[in-house]
Amino acid sequence: MTKRNVGNEIIQGLEDALAYLGGDTGRGITHIVNVPAAVDVKAIRERSGLSQDRFAARYGFAVSALRDWEQGRRRPDRTARVLLTVIAKNPQAVEEALSHDQ
Repeated sequence: MTKRNVGNEIIQGLEDALAYLGGDTGRGITHIVNVPAAVDVKAIRERSGLSQDRFAARYGFAVSALRDWEQGRRRPDRTARVLLTVIAKNPQAVEEALSHDQ
């Protein structure tokens, strides 16, 4: 029995979504991705129990960008909103996908 690698499945799904957005509809199964127009970055981070520095380090964000998003000076771009949405729904999957142990 093969162990399912959720992290790789998420990465593949994100790559497929980006390819689709770029006009490539011939890559595997086409999915319609609902990217939220806005995400509450501070609420997502606070639910994690992590400081801004630790949250940024864990998920690969620049601390300055995270602070700007939380304080409303900037809005996360589309790709960051996708990642933040996945973090909000399944942080372990993102941590597994980004793990150095692979």
